[in-house]
Amino acid sequence: MNEVLTWILDAVRSVDPSLRVVLAGVAMLLETSVLVGLVVPGDTVVIVAGTAVSSPLEAVVLGAAVVVGSLLGESLGFLLGRYLGPAIRRSRLGRRIGEANWARSERYLERRGGPAIFLSRFLPVLHSLVPLTVGMSRYSYRRFLAWTAPACVVWATLYISVAAAAAGTYRELADRIHFAGYIFVGIIVVFLLLVFVAKKVIERVERRHMASADEQSTPDAGNVED
Repeated sequence: MNEVLTWILDAVRSVDPSLRVVLAGVAMLLETSVLVGLVVPGDTVVIVAGTAVSSPLEAVVLGAAVVVGSLLGESLGFLLGRYLGPAIRRSRLGRRIGEANWARSERYLERRGGPAIFLSRFLPVLHSLVPLTVGMSRYSYRRFLAWTAPACVVWATLYISVAAAAAGTYRELADRIHFAGYIFVGIIVVFLLLVFVAKKVIERVERRHMASADEQSTPDAGNVED
């Protein structure tokens, strides 16, 4: 396994650093854009790019690109919501999202305000819908950025630091331990499981703020579909 993993990591590192940074930024722009973000695996791209980080400077540059890409994508969602929100909601793509999810997004923003913007970055579906919903509301763009920017920074820091640490640990152990590749995979898998659990915990804690009056009377109501 070490040979295969070394080949993969070396192949990623062989890509021009500037190109890696641009690809990661574009992936996050798409991942956080309204509706498009439901199918673009931005987190996977960032993890792959993070494995090629070899210095603090590279980590900072990659993190900056990821944050900027995220903010551009969410800003696009905000602007579309401000000028075309109702039309998008009535569109074919909007209907595929489901009226229930649109309503949850509106209730969540109305009841939680700024914290809903921050936490939605870590929730499925809502991370694409909330920027659009905010644009359709009376929130100012400056207030929107004040809540979403820190969330983007936290997200980028977690993903890049874990990917870089996993790859760095593997490279240090690969020549000495034949199962070093499994350690790398284990670190990534454990991290993704923790992210999954954290999202579920946030969703459960915040569920009552998303549910309608009827849903609140049902124990399992208010789930956000993946």
